Amino acid sequence: MQLIHRLSRRELKTILHHTGNTCLLLAAAMLIPLIVALIYNENQYFIPFLLSAGISAVFGMILVKLFKVEMKMSLKSAMIFSTIIWLIACALGALPYYLSGELSYLNSYFEAMSGFTTTGFSMYSNLDAVSYTIEFWRAFTQWIGGLGIIFLLLALLRSTGADVLRLYLAEGREERLVPSIKHSTRIIVYIYLSFTLIAVALYYIAGMPLFDSVFHAFTTLSTGGFGMHNTSLLYYNSVWIEIAAMIIMMIGATNYALHYTVLKGNWKEYFKDIETKVAYTLIIITTILVTFMLYNNQVYGNDLLLNLRYSLFQMVSAITTTGLQTAFYPNILSKWIGLGTFLMTIIMIIGAGSLSTGGGIKWLRLGILLKGISWQVKSFILPGKAVMAKKIHHVTDLQITDDVIRLTGAFLSTYLLVYIVSVIIVLIYYPDISRVIFEVASALSNVGLSSGIMTHNSPALVKIVFIIDFWMGRLEIWPVLLLIAITINNVVRR
Repeated sequence: MQLIHRLSRRELKTILHHTGNTCLLLAAAMLIPLIVALIYNENQYFIPFLLSAGISAVFGMILVKLFKVEMKMSLKSAMIFSTIIWLIACALGALPYYLSGELSYLNSYFEAMSGFTTTGFSMYSNLDAVSYTIEFWRAFTQWIGGLGIIFLLLALLRSTGADVLRLYLAEGREERLVPSIKHSTRIIVYIYLSFTLIAVALYYIAGMPLFDSVFHAFTTLSTGGFGMHNTSLLYYNSVWIEIAAMIIMMIGATNYALHYTVLKGNWKEYFKDIETKVAYTLIIITTILVTFMLYNNQVYGNDLLLNLRYSLFQMVSAITTTGLQTAFYPNILSKWIGLGTFLMTIIMIIGAGSLSTGGGIKWLRLGILLKGISWQVKSFILPGKAVMAKKIHHVTDLQITDDVIRLTGAFLSTYLLVYIVSVIIVLIYYPDISRVIFEVASALSNVGLSSGIMTHNSPALVKIVFIIDFWMGRLEIWPVLLLIAITINNVVRR
């Protein structure tokens, strides 16, 4: 048992070497907003971004030079690396906010973690007043986070074999588009870049200015949900922009293996896939229920289509874990509270597709659990010696074993435990339980929909709880628990 919990020095050196490479990659990313600063004559941001890039580069170079790769990564060390690198990347990614003097370091770290984990909560009190350079950095962190920090590193690494495979698995990617992991990562990057260009075009055609189109393409495709304005997408008050956003949100929340299959011409697979069936069933049911709730209470008047418009957009935003809003605090509390916020909380927890940019429990796990319940009920009816086929269709036909069902149930139980603990802590400061369960679900599932609890004035402990929820939600919990187990084991041994 001790061998499971311990990291050897060779493993640690390998982790630190890859950490250095990631810091160098992040340093290069920090130079890109300087182009925006130059275009919009925001010279005050040159020093903060150059200094941030310099710190990241020096830190990265030190790690790369001091620590060499001495062994192939085990899955354990890859998971530890994937857990730590998000903390380090956010610590460095927070520097431009902090060095520009716009946010405290805690708020800067919150903003960076919310960005890289594609969550969407913000510490800026007035988004309408944020500069173009900072807006671009906020959106760019979500675009990077949607693809995955480690995933982007994999696409650029020269190495192949065991390290690449285990880093790929540690990032939460279990499916391959092609037999080669290296080739799979690059295909996904190409698809992601192509969808980004399509998203920019859709927003621009729908009526957004060019910069706004780029910003929202980054934050929508990544299912991140950062907005440029205090009223998010409602600022534009355009049906066409909302339609474009829903299309892009669904693209971002869909499994990239399924995208690849459809792009190869097998479009029927999209409608056969269990994740598609789960997602659209949930969207249709929740949208109908919320529309009639809003219409019955005349929240948006007697216009059924107008009530449908607001309902559909928020349901899609919630289930894709994007977090763009057209309904806001306090309006969402006075008019949506009850059925509306309850259903949004449920589908935020369910989340998006596997191997997508979204968070939550994932459509695939819900599909497996529902099938598992169905198989269990049937087992009571069938004769004792009867053999029941346990299959689902997810890109291809998959045989589901009892171990898979058990692990899926274990993940759900752990997820809900983390959620309950977070709710209890936040309730110490905010006694409104309906708002707290909504907001914490939004944080742990990396959504960013807000009922008004999380602001720059929130208590430090609540911000820290949310930061941990962002982090654990993005990593799907298991790598974080492994890091905690190793840390506790080392403390006990000492």
